[in-house]
Amino acid sequence: MNTHQITEASLAPEKISLNALKVMRRLSSHGYQAYLVGGSIRDLMLGHQPKDFDVATNAHPEEIRGLFRNSRSIGKRFRIIHVRFGQDIIEVATFRAGSDSAILENKKQDDSEQCGDEMQKSERGMLIIDNVYGAIEDDVRRRDFTINALYYDAEKETLIDLVDGKKDLIGQTIRLIGDPESRYREDPVRMLRAVRFKALLNFNIDDLSAQPIYKLGFLLQDISPARLFEEILKLLMTGCAVPTYEELKHFELFGWLFPDSQRAMTNYPGDKLIKAALESTDRRLAEGLPVTPAFIYAALLWYPFVDEKKRLEKEGANHIEANNEASNNVLAKQQLFTSIPRRFSVPMRDIWYLQFRLTNRYGKKAEAILRHRRFRAAYDFLLLREKAGEKLDNLGEWWTNYQVKDEVDRLATRPKRKRRKQKHNGKT
Repeated sequence: MNTHQITEASLAPEKISLNALKVMRRLSSHGYQAYLVGGSIRDLMLGHQPKDFDVATNAHPEEIRGLFRNSRSIGKRFRIIHVRFGQDIIEVATFRAGSDSAILENKKQDDSEQCGDEMQKSERGMLIIDNVYGAIEDDVRRRDFTINALYYDAEKETLIDLVDGKKDLIGQTIRLIGDPESRYREDPVRMLRAVRFKALLNFNIDDLSAQPIYKLGFLLQDISPARLFEEILKLLMTGCAVPTYEELKHFELFGWLFPDSQRAMTNYPGDKLIKAALESTDRRLAEGLPVTPAFIYAALLWYPFVDEKKRLEKEGANHIEANNEASNNVLAKQQLFTSIPRRFSVPMRDIWYLQFRLTNRYGKKAEAILRHRRFRAAYDFLLLREKAGEKLDNLGEWWTNYQVKDEVDRLATRPKRKRRKQKHNGKT
């Protein structure tokens, strides 16, 4: 087994979660192997503070559950155990195996709950069930990239590196383990992960791992919309949304996630609006300010919404009917690709609707808009539209100035109403 002694310069022990250490110690004290693995080791070796800590072990799920009362089993495709310490969750996974011999060996076991189900693949080669357990030498081959396949033994303070992951970390290279096309077909989300790590770490994807991505984007259609929504959050809400977006376009993946947004770019400045929204998101995250998927999705789907609203109005729908139906249609269609939970779709609808109400610049209507709970988001969105090049007759500047006036001054901006001429019936 290829191991490297860890020095304090390459991995700072004080940055390791105490709860993760507790989990590993308990597993070890009961005779099991237990290692920190994955992104946490990658980040520690790069000098970053990991957000999450994952543990890999030869203990099976039911054995892990027996050791930790504060745990629960999740996942069907591959069962993992979450061990909870208050708000902190340590993810514990059993070593996976990929060989036919391991599958046959598992089938010989009597306790199927403990030993896992057999591996199942779709017609396109995607793993549907992956609960076949093995040894660490098998497990490392089942991980996605070499830089995520480093195992840390906290007791011995050694790094287990069977795929030259440390070398690729030093060389800033993202390299798939195994045959790239087969691994992408097993789990198409790996293409999105490759793009995300490239943007996040400013690494390069090696040629053999990069080339299949251009032709395999269609495989993302096999991934559930709920899972893709979670991946979108990782792609666009971790502080490097702009470079990630550029990479998604470069590798021809964006259109498989947002097909209507891709088409709308030919007629609208959609690319500029999306970039402006993502720049704003990255900036807010850097400043420690809150961000919401609703705002990003509102920008991603704005021009498809505008197109649909125009179509409905041409067919005779009034402004309000067209607005409501266009929102429904665009959101329903997008949810075939990435789900959008209602807690985000409702604010999206408000942001879109207020774009048209913001054209009311005077008096009580303007005052009512100012007091709307989504006004700030809608106002920020209006400014992004102007930044993207939409000609809105200086509407953003007007609302910027309007907000600093006091209520008396704001109401005074209402134009005088013309007096109606009284009709005379000719009687004296």
